[in-house]
Amino acid sequence: MCLIIFAWDKHSNYKLALTANRDEFYDRPTKPAHFWPETPDLLAGRDSKAGGTWLGITRQGKFAAITNFRDPANIKQEAPSRGELTFNFLKNDITPLKYLEKLSSSAKDYNGFNLLVGNLKELYFYSNVEGEIKALVPGLYGLSNHLLDTPWPKVEMGKQLFQKWMTSPAGNEAQILDLMDNKKLAADAKLPSTDVPLEWERALSAMHIQTEKYGTVSTTSLLVGRDGQVKLVEKTFNNPLGPLQEKEFVFQLDSEEIPI
Repeated sequence: MCLIIFAWDKHSNYKLALTANRDEFYDRPTKPAHFWPETPDLLAGRDSKAGGTWLGITRQGKFAAITNFRDPANIKQEAPSRGELTFNFLKNDITPLKYLEKLSSSAKDYNGFNLLVGNLKELYFYSNVEGEIKALVPGLYGLSNHLLDTPWPKVEMGKQLFQKWMTSPAGNEAQILDLMDNKKLAADAKLPSTDVPLEWERALSAMHIQTEKYGTVSTTSLLVGRDGQVKLVEKTFNNPLGPLQEKEFVFQLDSEEIPI
């Protein structure tokens, strides 16, 4: 993922409410969200090239998502895929904290990343750039290609739109997906400086990115209800022209610890 806006234990109806855009080269092979045959409790999209995922949830309520930390000057060409960090947590019987403590010893082997891992009780943030495990308190958060809540224009805009959605009387579930379809570019004076050319800094400043070969390839919304119902909707794109398909998954958590 390259932009994740989420409310943890903050919404009256949802333990976790999240919406996210994944940005990638259009020709990178990807499988849309599905229950994986070899890991049947896991619902996630799949990077067909490296085998991992950018966002997923299990029937037991384990959740993980990742973004890259934009730092082109320090890319390790032979580093392992960051998508395996989410998958390794989701497929194993391990708590979020234990997983991050174990990961911290090898985290520098990977290119820069921001990782969210959690379950029905707790949610953690960890970046190998910062090196600190953070337990998240109830609140509204934004994450792009820098550290959690770094006030990039797209993060601030996403949080503002998400806050409006949370406080709207109807609380329309469809709107949480639509709010990520914002293609407005930030003003030059508000652009971050991430060691990419100015024209790229401009293009990457939009919530929904569109360039000739790279951009937003999918938008996902995830709602984990306090009644234990999970709803994941994914809209996938293969080019700037529009949606390729939309999938919806609804299931009840298979856990004795239903969120409240």
